[in-house]
Amino acid sequence: MITAGSLIGGWQLARRTGIRPLGGVVLAAGGVLAGREWARRTSPAVTGALVATYVGAFGLSHPLAKRIGAWPSVLAVSAATAAASYVAADRR
Repeated sequence: MITAGSLIGGWQLARRTGIRPLGGVVLAAGGVLAGREWARRTSPAVTGALVATYVGAFGLSHPLAKRIGAWPSVLAVSAATAAASYVAADRR
């Protein structure tokens, strides 16, 4: 899944290089690629909801990391976005 890979990959790149904007580039690229696939497969409303889920997951990962740790947080939000994408767009 593009969303899970870009959330995990972006986090790892930012963490390993210490350059957070590099992680943001991966996150944005993943969002664009996933958004294009969602737009091709689903309606504009579903695409919008999935984009909101993806962006929301990124935002949620930060406060969640303070509670459960960075790695578990990234895995949790990645799994959630992958599941949402599968249910709404990929399963069809």
